[in-house]
Amino acid sequence: MSRNATLVFVNAAHFFDHFFLLIFPTAALAIAPAWGRTYADTLLLGTPLYVMFAVGTLPFGWLGDRIDRVRLIVLFFWGCGASSLMIALSTGSALLSVGLGLLGLFTAIYHPVGIALVTDIGKRTGRALAINGVFGNLGLAGAAIITALLADRFGWRSAFAVPGILSILIGTALFLGSRTAHRQATDADGDARQAPIPVGRRTQLAIVGIVFVAALFGGITFNAVTISLPKFFDERLVAAGGLSGVGASAGLVFALAAFAQLPVGELLDRFGAKAILCPLMAAQALLFLALSQATGWAAFIVALLLVTSLFAAIPITGWLLGRYIRSGLRSRIMSVEYILSLGMAAAIVPLVAFLHRTGRGFDVQLALLAAAAAIIFAAALALPARNPGAVATQTGATR
Repeated sequence: MSRNATLVFVNAAHFFDHFFLLIFPTAALAIAPAWGRTYADTLLLGTPLYVMFAVGTLPFGWLGDRIDRVRLIVLFFWGCGASSLMIALSTGSALLSVGLGLLGLFTAIYHPVGIALVTDIGKRTGRALAINGVFGNLGLAGAAIITALLADRFGWRSAFAVPGILSILIGTALFLGSRTAHRQATDADGDARQAPIPVGRRTQLAIVGIVFVAALFGGITFNAVTISLPKFFDERLVAAGGLSGVGASAGLVFALAAFAQLPVGELLDRFGAKAILCPLMAAQALLFLALSQATGWAAFIVALLLVTSLFAAIPITGWLLGRYIRSGLRSRIMSVEYILSLGMAAAIVPLVAFLHRTGRGFDVQLALLAAAAAIIFAAALALPARNPGAVATQTGATR
């Protein structure tokens, strides 16, 4: 299978990864009244999804450095599809939680394996990660919109069944296509991928440390926003108009912000990470504080700006690891990164539920998220001031 064909499937996997992770927060708005539960109690049923997501990331990262990453992406599609169908067929909270836990386990495959695969086969690391990131963002948007529509019209079970079937079909297509040899290093035209930037061991360790700080606190901000945005609009956006309106509003925000990574990918290849990450984190801290006080359409506009800044920052840590760390270590380091980042959703779910149960809600939550963004800003100040690979990148791009 060619590099371009492989990237198409990897990008699709990123779409489905975020889609599967974000079905439940919206579906919970429909499950709660159907099962006679409160929103907070229903949201807690999703905790296994995010716990298993964190637990599975490290072993799959280890496997990603040792066996064919494309076959692991096939397993991702099949496992997520089967788990989603299990959730759709669940008859009680116990079976639902088991199905969500299995879904979390299989969604854990993508980030340490898929992102490492993109940095391996993308001709320009920043651009390839940005395009891949757009697909992940569209998965977020699709989850909010499609889940709400399916749950409203056909019941919440359809919101899991339909993407589950599609995922199995795509995984089968990838399996059949990957039976032919694929070349990770070059395409048929012979263009080589970017080599890592040569730096000392101390610089590499510093970059990994900064990536881990950004992953931990960025995971808190990203997951808190994506998980709770439907509920935020339900409370603050009076004109939302029921579940479909809430889902459409959240989905519209995700969709409009989805393409923020494209210019960031180009800028990373030219200027490096520090010049981009620091302004983004400063903006996020201010936007979190503004959102804590916003209502009505002001809440929608500020949320759009905030989510745009969150999405814009996504490719930066992957770019740092792809440009400074050799391929044979990336999946393992990325697995630790994603344990800290997306795995933070396991802690965010009960925290969000606790804040709502105790009446503190979004005012306190958003203030805490502003502090998390400020911590990332402080860490980003220690990044290399410029991109030593920019000249080589631009030269290679003209060939």
